[in-house]
Amino acid sequence: MGKRVIVIGSQWGDEGKGKIVDLLTDRTRHVVRFQGGHNAGHTLVIGGEKTVLHLIPSGILHEGVTCHIGNGVVLSPSALLEEMAMLTERGVPVAERLKISPACPLILDSHVALDKAREAARGAAAIGTTGRGIGPAYEDKVARRAVRVGDLFKREMLAAKLGEALDYHNFVLKNYFQAQPVDFQKQLDDCLAQAEAIGPMVADVAELLRQAYVADESIVFEGAQGALLDVDHGTYPFVTSSNTTAGGASTGSGVGPTCFDHVLGVVKAYTTRVGSGPFPTELDDHYGRHLAEKGAEFGATTGRARRCGWFDAVGLRRAAFNNGLSGLCITKLDVLDGLDAIRICTGYRHNGQALAVPPTGAEALADCEPVYEEMPGWSEATSGLRDYDALPTNARAYLDRVAEIVGVPIDIISTGPDRADTIVLKHPLAD
Repeated sequence: MGKRVIVIGSQWGDEGKGKIVDLLTDRTRHVVRFQGGHNAGHTLVIGGEKTVLHLIPSGILHEGVTCHIGNGVVLSPSALLEEMAMLTERGVPVAERLKISPACPLILDSHVALDKAREAARGAAAIGTTGRGIGPAYEDKVARRAVRVGDLFKREMLAAKLGEALDYHNFVLKNYFQAQPVDFQKQLDDCLAQAEAIGPMVADVAELLRQAYVADESIVFEGAQGALLDVDHGTYPFVTSSNTTAGGASTGSGVGPTCFDHVLGVVKAYTTRVGSGPFPTELDDHYGRHLAEKGAEFGATTGRARRCGWFDAVGLRRAAFNNGLSGLCITKLDVLDGLDAIRICTGYRHNGQALAVPPTGAEALADCEPVYEEMPGWSEATSGLRDYDALPTNARAYLDRVAEIVGVPIDIISTGPDRADTIVLKHPLAD
């Protein structure tokens, strides 16, 4: 526990990080997004009112909290302005609360076009991206041809960098994918118009966070996607294009690794995955249908149906080590209500060998068979419960077993979508 907390999705994303970050924001002064882009979908339900955020940090609804978009985020100006307009209509003074790093690479129209063209060309072998240009934008960052937020305010430099990027993008679109090129003048005009709206929010985020650290102010770092989608440590190539693990909080914000006090891993009480890729515990039976229907398992960003399966403690063991998890937050416990039996995947079998941790890469994982431990379910309702002792005996036994197998204590339990439907056993920001 401490004042600088990283909140990480510890499965394949969609774990409910937005609600938890919003919950923690009651005790923090700053919330930081450090990777990904508007491919994230963080849903907040407060007093029955639902808000879905894709790019802006989940602390934006709180007065007195500064939200930061760090250098590790790839930023779509159009998506940002659209999200700002939605929040402004609801009375949220976004421009007063949001700061954006000038080092954020921009997502251009050509990035979106490339993303969609590649997925279409892959056909049945498509990775299952959101088609929002995230991957191509990160490619340009690594290739050192990215147009960044800071470039928006220098017209000649912007035009030169934009021209270089579009020359390359349009060559690939026309000659490799036989797709329509992106118009340079339209893209330039759009960027210049967006610069006027974004300009007042651009600031040296790393320096602001250094000042907050020196002042001993609390900071929550909000991860997007999940640890098993990390470009280095996930089920490659069926991963996102950024480092979703806790190390990304440092590189994506400019805050040194020794500054963090606690890493909270958010996981569902079962497992889901969107898009393609191996999923050892996936269910195609009445249990899987129960999880999908009761859990309303559709992506907040894409609307795609999520694949559902039993809790995979093997993948979580790896995520616990990759992220240095201090504690767990178990979400959607109420979705398991009414099941007669519940299974936990405690190991894999691969080519006749027992595995306690997942193999590297998607190909080997696709050949793994889950080894299950079965526990009794419960008929009582947990939905909306806010007291640990009120949970059914079998639900508490299930939670205890998950913590034991993974080797990480449970800090928080979510029993419903609303912020208030939460059991806090140990607050990550407690003194």
